[in-house]
Amino acid sequence: MKQILQSLKTGVTEVAEVPCPTVGQGQLLIRTARTLVSAGTERMLVDFGKAGLLGKARQQPDKVRQVIDKIKTDGLAPTLEAVFNKLDQPLPLGYCNVGTVLETGRGVSGFAPGERVISNGKHAQAVVVPVNLCAKVPDAVTDDEAAFTVLAAIALQGIRLVQPTLGEAIVVTGLGLVGIMTVQLLRAHGCRVLGLDFDPARLKLAQHFGAETVDLSSGADPVAIAQIFSRGRGVDGVIITASTKSNEPVHQAALMCRKRGRIVLVGVTGLELSRADFYEKELTFQVSCSYGPGRYDPDYEEKGQDYPVGFVRWTEQRNFEAVLDMMADGRLDVKPLVSHRFALAEAAKAYELVAGKEASLGILLEYPPPQAVPVEVLTQRMVALAPPVQVTAKVGVGLIGSGNYATAVLIPAFKAAGARLVSVASSAGVSGVHAGRKFGFEKTTTDVDALLADPDIDAVVIATRHDSHADLVCRALGARKHVFVEKPLALTQDEIARIEVARDNAIASGFQPLLMVGFNRRFAPQVQKIKNLLGSASGPKSFVMMVNAGAIPATHWTQDLAVGGGRIIGEACHFIDLLRFLADAPIVSHHVRVMEAVAGDTAIITLSFADGSIGSVHYFANGSKSYPKERLEVFSDGRILQLNNFRRMKGFGWPGFRKLNLWRQDKGQKACAVAFVQALEKGTNCPVPLDELLNVSRVSIEAQHLS
Repeated sequence: MKQILQSLKTGVTEVAEVPCPTVGQGQLLIRTARTLVSAGTERMLVDFGKAGLLGKARQQPDKVRQVIDKIKTDGLAPTLEAVFNKLDQPLPLGYCNVGTVLETGRGVSGFAPGERVISNGKHAQAVVVPVNLCAKVPDAVTDDEAAFTVLAAIALQGIRLVQPTLGEAIVVTGLGLVGIMTVQLLRAHGCRVLGLDFDPARLKLAQHFGAETVDLSSGADPVAIAQIFSRGRGVDGVIITASTKSNEPVHQAALMCRKRGRIVLVGVTGLELSRADFYEKELTFQVSCSYGPGRYDPDYEEKGQDYPVGFVRWTEQRNFEAVLDMMADGRLDVKPLVSHRFALAEAAKAYELVAGKEASLGILLEYPPPQAVPVEVLTQRMVALAPPVQVTAKVGVGLIGSGNYATAVLIPAFKAAGARLVSVASSAGVSGVHAGRKFGFEKTTTDVDALLADPDIDAVVIATRHDSHADLVCRALGARKHVFVEKPLALTQDEIARIEVARDNAIASGFQPLLMVGFNRRFAPQVQKIKNLLGSASGPKSFVMMVNAGAIPATHWTQDLAVGGGRIIGEACHFIDLLRFLADAPIVSHHVRVMEAVAGDTAIITLSFADGSIGSVHYFANGSKSYPKERLEVFSDGRILQLNNFRRMKGFGWPGFRKLNLWRQDKGQKACAVAFVQALEKGTNCPVPLDELLNVSRVSIEAQHLS
């Protein structure tokens, strides 16, 4: 299928061939008929892409500060690699989609194949969208009209926040698509509306829908006119739908308002507020969050958990439905807002228009009808990218998951290890296409079963969200594939037991699988040096591992115990494994102490080993990002080794060893992949022994539950 992608690095827009996404639980697979280009948001993205590095930095000063902190701790080269890797990823555009349901996922009710729906789906021939971000289209509403629903819901949410009542005087600043629809919806509420803009054509359109207007390009004083418009009382509220860096719209809004007036920001403006503007009138100011309650709430959007209507009357989905009802009975007329139409194949022209100076308003993209692209063609979940170029490689690799870590670290590591990159799978398809093109995969897919059945694939690399790891490991072993799974191995003890059964079954069938977790720290060159030095130690050792992990919001998926497993399972397992490797003895007991105030991700994990060694992992989320992330100290036989952030290493009291410093940070990712690939090529044992892997995984799970 075809999808519109934009390069964040160059701003170039392309219509790419992407495998059809796979519908999951609580989702709809939709065949697109129309999409609407959101000129404001999408122009901002295109402009950002076309800007140089300096221009990008000026637009995102907060990101610049993060980059500077990372340079201080990790060094220049890895920081630049991380930045360029992020900019290199294509951005799927669009969020105003109307089409027909092709398939419903598990647990979906209220929608059926064949029904027309709107959603916030991308500019693509087929999209997968969570059910709470969809709504049925009434028969009286055309596809062209329905494509405006999401933007109209943005306007409606701003109105709900301003809480207008019949007869009130409201100002709308900025008469683009959202502004014009705001005017209409306010008029439907029985309000008197004053619209402000610089564009005479937009002002005329607002007048057509019943607003009085002020032409800001003429030098007219909007505050004075608003005073007259409000019969000398000051307006009851202002909704700002403009996009500008200026603080003037907010300042003007405050001057226009009556005492205790309301100001709602829907667009983007400067926000240097004057206390005096707000203090004397006791004004309220609020920023509207997109389509309505539920936006950016993963429980609502991704998991389909609706809010009770008795407590949250208007959610995102219910706002969509209200807008469609208004279109159906004619109270919201969007037909005059269509300024341009383009076929999907001409999308580049649409974005030239968006980025150019020619006037435009509603830009519709039209998609090929079913007779032009049969459903079996549209829903193909495999796309060939390149002919095999690594046919001499002994190990064919299939990768499941192509997110940031996979593209920045894992794939380059396996490519450098000499593996044949056969296929990469992703759920939505876009990241798989990007990874496949960039690193030379032969094909990309959204069908994991197809990847597992591929005879050219010897080993599967799993780099998905943590809750899928155990199931994918079992399926890969069942398909007689060797497995490299990015940590963690599993989230529960039951999952570990399932994996052991799957491995035993594979062995019983005559297949000897290598099962390895990406515990890369043990492969880092400085850690290998520590291991070598400790070989001469005569007694038990003491370890102190400090991890300045940094805070992650409680809403992040890694903090969800059902999805990410928590940060001890998800990341601290690395350091539990590191100490297990250096102790060279099983962990026989452990204890966890957690700081309750910080979401259970600030903890001290103490470990006891079978040889009498002891260790502690200080995993802290309440430190500064400007401080190095990882520090290891080893005490043994009256001597000390200290490793700082996998760059600088010192020895104290070690005969013949003082330091081992690196030009750039090396956490062992490449060496880890090389060890796995070479073990497959040579038919040797797994680089991480199974008993160590299981010991660390079980302890990590128990430690998380104790926290």
